[in-house]
Amino acid sequence: MSIDVINFGCRLNSYEGEVIRKQAEAAGLSNAMIFNSCAVTAEAERQVRQAIRKARRENPQAKIIVTGCSAQVHPDMYANMGEVDRVLGNQEKLEKQPYEFLQPTERVLVNDIMAVKETASHMVASFDGRARAFVQVQNGCDHRCTFCIIPFGRGNSRSAAMGDIVAQVRMLVESGFNEVVLTGVDITDYGKDLPGTPTLGQMIRRLLALVPELPRLRLSSIDAVEADEDLYHLLAEEPRLMPHIHVSLQAGDDMVLKRMKRRHSRRDAIEFCERVRKLRPDVVFGADIIAGFPTETNEMFDNTLNIVEEAGLTYLHVFPFSPREGTPATKMPQVPLKLRKERAARLREAGKMQLERYLKSQIGTQTQVIVEKEHTGRTPHFSMVQLDKNCEPGSIVPVAIHASDKDKLFGAVAA
Repeated sequence: MSIDVINFGCRLNSYEGEVIRKQAEAAGLSNAMIFNSCAVTAEAERQVRQAIRKARRENPQAKIIVTGCSAQVHPDMYANMGEVDRVLGNQEKLEKQPYEFLQPTERVLVNDIMAVKETASHMVASFDGRARAFVQVQNGCDHRCTFCIIPFGRGNSRSAAMGDIVAQVRMLVESGFNEVVLTGVDITDYGKDLPGTPTLGQMIRRLLALVPELPRLRLSSIDAVEADEDLYHLLAEEPRLMPHIHVSLQAGDDMVLKRMKRRHSRRDAIEFCERVRKLRPDVVFGADIIAGFPTETNEMFDNTLNIVEEAGLTYLHVFPFSPREGTPATKMPQVPLKLRKERAARLREAGKMQLERYLKSQIGTQTQVIVEKEHTGRTPHFSMVQLDKNCEPGSIVPVAIHASDKDKLFGAVAA
């Protein structure tokens, strides 16, 4: 083993995992395991700690480094673990010096993330197998949702310069990538800190114009209430922008949304989906939803459950509410854990029904699939497809869809 980077959580961590690997290699680090942690839930942190303990048992001589959002927010928790050799913050993990173990340095290197003003401009991308590449366009968050610890792990919102984004995407296309995913913590907040305050839509319009050879561009999670007019126009007019929108919804009840300190209402979310669907009739939506937020009554939960069908949500990421120390929601009246889990299960079941219904509607259609492994890939709408023959990973192939099951499609690759 040389350097093993284990990423937890979001796509941004996956992106940064490649930066970490390159910086650690440049520092001459070897026989090391770097855990790039997540802090979004208590369960996510438990999984990190469990993985660290297992790694130490199986690799007693390896250097173990912990970084990422959990390490940024709770450095002492990892410093107190005997298995851990070094703890790095989210800024330090992107630098070379902390990985130089031959030089004496502190065991815990975690700065004030709120003091960080720039987004890392490393010309490195993270790869989802060999099919697609992630490009970081933004980091941090200026909003303070009452349940969320992430701003304290990532700092305030800061955007990558348009020129850097264009250069990186062009490099990736020249390297053979056919799909790029723009990622960040709050990408619809893009540009507010840049000269001229460009919007996300304006940046994407310029990117697609300057890199015309890019076949497919995909967005990570967006905040619907911050969608700008340029983004709407692109969804209507630009076939290279994939018709799969993942919305940071969190709830479908106005009182819960208010107590979460979200910026959208129930009606805002439904109207966003309706507007985009009119512009791009084939669009599919995903959403993040929290089940059992503090004070959530049965009626409030029903509003969230019903919005799955009312807004036409196809792909759901459902999480039972997890109290995060230091957030206002922790001090609110809590929903019993058993009930949170029951509500999460009901939401997941509703999501499964929506997905199965959508997949059935795709039988008999023709589509373009980007191959992830030799015999599986994704449609522009992000549906998984089982192919009838092996294809080159990363290639885009024409496919006729002839069947579906609960979570994927089956297709024949055109000759």
